[in-house]
Amino acid sequence: MPVNVFKQGLFSGRQQIGLWVGLADAYVAELLASTGFDWLLIDAEHAPNDPRSVLKQLQAVAAYPVHPIVRPVYGHVELVKQYLDLGAQTLLVPMVETAEEAARMVAATRYPPRGIRGVGSALARSSRWNQIDNYLQRCDDQMCVVVQIESVKALQNLAAIAAVDGVDGVFFGPADLSASMGLLGRPMDLTVQSAIANGISTARKAGKAAGTLSSDQKMARDFLAMGATFVAVGVDTTLLVRAATELRAKFKESTTPPASRSDSSY
Repeated sequence: MPVNVFKQGLFSGRQQIGLWVGLADAYVAELLASTGFDWLLIDAEHAPNDPRSVLKQLQAVAAYPVHPIVRPVYGHVELVKQYLDLGAQTLLVPMVETAEEAARMVAATRYPPRGIRGVGSALARSSRWNQIDNYLQRCDDQMCVVVQIESVKALQNLAAIAAVDGVDGVFFGPADLSASMGLLGRPMDLTVQSAIANGISTARKAGKAAGTLSSDQKMARDFLAMGATFVAVGVDTTLLVRAATELRAKFKESTTPPASRSDSSY
């Protein structure tokens, strides 16, 4: 049975640094797995991923000491079942706004009678196709559920969401949160950052781990100092665009003003 070292880290309070993976390619995922991050987020919400492409990326990173987290497009029980059967042990579920939604996602990761996960381990990579002894009885302990807080409504319900048994962590999504607060495209606004800081405090008081994403190194360090224990500090697409643009600029002057763009991870 693979041990969920990311979940162990959350419970021990060990800070873990991650990177967003959105290029939806197994070769890229393996390359990034070799760079020493604690965790990689395989994004199936905004990146062009599906169960087959996620499977290839899970296989590609399996040989490396990095933990893959999968973010489905939405918290559908059926999608959760598929990603767990593919071998994901940690899910980052977007757009969770109530304790009831959080509880349903926890239930989706547990087999009956503890939950509602469908049983099909003979077909599942997660059980090594029924070659892991007592997989059905043992796997629940390795499941890790992180819910994404990214709306004003979710912030209002944060204490209740964090109190849900089986929710291992809460992740604050700055982009959607800023939009929900009437600050679309301004995730670095002090109002948004203050809300995240207060959210981290609320999560910690509930005994749950807190995390977020920030490519601003100072802000990322500030969140870690506030008690966030899992922070993503970059996005592969942004890193590639920035590096390519900077390299081009060293050799080729632009004759026209650059189009408006942002280096933001959001």
